[in-house]
Amino acid sequence: MVEIPKSHPRYWSLYYRERIIEGMEKGMTAKAGLIAHGRGEAFDYLIGEKTIEPAERAMRAAVAKFLLAKHPVVSVNGNVAALVPKETIELAKALNAKLEINLFYRTEERVKAIAEELRKHGAEEILGINPTKRIPGLEHERGKVDENGIWKADVVLVPLEDGDRTEALVRMGKFVITVDLNPLSRSARMADITIVDNVVRAYPRMTELAREMKDYSREELLGILEEYDNGKTLSDVLLHMRDRLTRLAGEGIWRRKELE
Repeated sequence: MVEIPKSHPRYWSLYYRERIIEGMEKGMTAKAGLIAHGRGEAFDYLIGEKTIEPAERAMRAAVAKFLLAKHPVVSVNGNVAALVPKETIELAKALNAKLEINLFYRTEERVKAIAEELRKHGAEEILGINPTKRIPGLEHERGKVDENGIWKADVVLVPLEDGDRTEALVRMGKFVITVDLNPLSRSARMADITIVDNVVRAYPRMTELAREMKDYSREELLGILEEYDNGKTLSDVLLHMRDRLTRLAGEGIWRRKELE
C-alpha cells in the first residue's frame, strides 16, 4: 500500500482508497468495486464526511432489530472485506450474528481470499463458501446463499449492496438493513432500514450501540423500532444534503479565503 503522510489534508480518504486497491490486489475486491467506492465518496462529500443524525437514528433501529432477531446474518462482499474486516467481525459478535460471504462477481479465488482475510482478523465461522441455496428470482452469482445463513435468516445486513438482491430478500420475507451512502439507490429505497453513512464509521458505531443496548428490555427495543420510519429517514438525509449545499453556497465556498 502506498505510504500516505498523515499530514495530508485528505489522509483518511486516500487511506481507504488504498485499502480498496490493496483489496483488489489481494483478489478480494472486483474492479467494479473501485467504481462503487468512488461513487460512495461523492455522496460522503455531500453529507459532510461525518455521521449525521438520520444515520444515527437508523443505526439504533438496526441494532434493536438485530438484538431481537432469531437468526441474524451480516453479509460480506469484497469492498467490506477490504475496508472493515476487523470491524465486521466485531460487529457480528456484538450482534450475535453469523458472517456470510456473498458476491456479485463471484469466483472461488475471491471467496477464498475474503475468507482468509476474515480469518486473519479473528473470524471463526464463515458461511457462504459452499452455498447450496439460491434466492428466488436472482440468476446471477449473488443469488447463491448458505442454507444455514442468509437462506434461514430473519434479519440480514447487506452493506454496499446491489438493489436487486435487496429487493429479492425483501420478497422472501427477510428484514433487510443496508449501509449505503447513496440515499437514492434502489437498495436504500427497498431496505427496511437504510443507514446512509460510510461503512468505516457505521460499523464501529453500531458495535458501540450493540454493547450499549444489549441489556435493553424487549419492550424498549420494540419501542425504538416502532418509532422508526425509513422513508422519513431518507427524506431527512436529502434535506440535510440540500441545506448543507445551500449553506456552503451562501458562505462563498468557492473563494479561497484561507489562502488570501
